[in-house]
Amino acid sequence: MTAKLITYYLPQYHPIPENDAWWGKGFTEWTNVAKARPLFKGHDQPRLPADLGFYDLRVPEVREQQAELARQYGIHGFCYYHYWFGNGKQLLQRPINEVLASGKPDFPFMLCWANETWKGVWFGKRGATLIEQTYPGQEDYIHHFDYLMQAFTDPRYITIDGKPVFHLYNPKDVSDLKLFVDTFREEAHRRGLTGLYLLASRVPENWDPTAHGFDGVVGSEFLRFRFKYAKREEYRFPRLRDAIKRYTSKNWWINDSYKIEQRARPFIIEYATAMHHFISTLQFPFDYFPCAIPDWDNSPRSGMQSLVLQHSTPALWEQHLREAVQKAQNLPPDRRIVFVKSWNEWAETNVLEPCQKWGRQYLEVVQKVVEA
Repeated sequence: MTAKLITYYLPQYHPIPENDAWWGKGFTEWTNVAKARPLFKGHDQPRLPADLGFYDLRVPEVREQQAELARQYGIHGFCYYHYWFGNGKQLLQRPINEVLASGKPDFPFMLCWANETWKGVWFGKRGATLIEQTYPGQEDYIHHFDYLMQAFTDPRYITIDGKPVFHLYNPKDVSDLKLFVDTFREEAHRRGLTGLYLLASRVPENWDPTAHGFDGVVGSEFLRFRFKYAKREEYRFPRLRDAIKRYTSKNWWINDSYKIEQRARPFIIEYATAMHHFISTLQFPFDYFPCAIPDWDNSPRSGMQSLVLQHSTPALWEQHLREAVQKAQNLPPDRRIVFVKSWNEWAETNVLEPCQKWGRQYLEVVQKVVEA
């Protein structure tokens, strides 16, 4: 039993002018990580980095160290989040631009267009829109493809059937999705690529990618779980919702240093319960790539509006990862891929990088499972 593991990679670890304006001079993801405090009894915060420390992704040696660490423990590649807001506007592009320009690190990678409007609610500013995701039309899609060509033709870029893999995070938000797909595929053909392998996520279980011009999906069970309070039926988990209410009311204790606004409370659920809902049990007539979640606690970002998966451990992570790898066995041998969310989303406590509590134990689980 084997599979290739590709981990999502967040580039928000260097200052940019926009974050300076929104949050204060020098803001990076570490700002929220360092100020995190426990919100309830047994709340394991702050969670701090170990081996790599509070790094700056403008430093090439840091990117090399990350890749070497990932390679050492059996990670196949990184899936860098990529932010293109329309009309050529990008944010946080410096790390991937330097990876492309330098040819280093020599480590497989792909891109995920994280096509979302940035809202302040995720960082404690309710009602604030920081930058809006827009879709200006075909000319902008061609411009976008122009930018991506350097990545698609890089020998390190991850392919399936010889086709560069491009991951669209949220296709349901693209109002002219067919135009996007058609334009990207036409541009790939016009520029001499063997094609594109288009991946989607954040879609309902019954969303057939082939009917929308895509080739496969990354399992979105965790995202449906995370947004279970949404009104749309496909995002509801009544059984887990009840469990969360019981657990929260029984164990609630508020840290007195935090001000309660609008009676907000984090939602808390045991990782041991939640992890069994992150891999679909259905069989699909298309490529379904499971997505494994080592841990989650976005209270460093969202405070009282957070979701906390309580008591993740390396042993539980091993159970969950084995389930994901087993699910990938339904794919053809050359497509047995598991996505892991994430390599380094520290403000969501969603990491494989070594931390001060567990050291490299989560990575050691990865190595154990992929080498089995």
